[in-house]
Amino acid sequence: MLDAATEVADAEGFAALSMNRVAKQLGFTAMTLYRYVDSKNTLVDLLMDRVVGAPPVIAPQTPWRSGLEQWARAEFARLGRHPWWMDIPLSRPPMGPNNMAWLETALGVLAEAAVPEPVKLQLVMNMSMFVVGKHRFLRDLQEEEGADFPSVMARVLDPQRFPSVSAALSSAAFDDSDIEWEQADFAFGLARLLDGYEVFIATFGD
Repeated sequence: MLDAATEVADAEGFAALSMNRVAKQLGFTAMTLYRYVDSKNTLVDLLMDRVVGAPPVIAPQTPWRSGLEQWARAEFARLGRHPWWMDIPLSRPPMGPNNMAWLETALGVLAEAAVPEPVKLQLVMNMSMFVVGKHRFLRDLQEEEGADFPSVMARVLDPQRFPSVSAALSSAAFDDSDIEWEQADFAFGLARLLDGYEVFIATFGD
């Protein structure tokens, strides 16, 4: 059932997901599904946990910064497999076993960090929100094939009115077609976030 629901969402988006649509995918009636789940909400809860899968295996004794980077990159990659996951309305944090395993892994990475346990949880949740938010931003700003956002904006902006923006967008760096800009942008933001974590942890309590 969850495999069928995933197939529907992968092909048609989260908005298409319904008990009737999943039942049709399976060749059943919707009433048949109610033998296994009591509502669409329950189905979505199970699906939300299924698609995130198991967390990455991070080697023991990995320095916390390297471990969190591995964790964040793994989450970013996993969301890329099923981007519709980000369209699921969140009335509460995901609490399924896979989601809890991801949380446990990240907190384990921070085990030796010299901050209280509640602060470690805040750091992990903030990291996850960055990953999800960055993925949603990049997905929602995907242009039509062949579009070139930096060069288009550089042409239409008035450099007299927006000199700093114009200078940034006209940089030759955007001309490098060998760079995967989504990955590069994510990596840059992640590194700066971790820079902040590093300073915060090193000076905590001073």
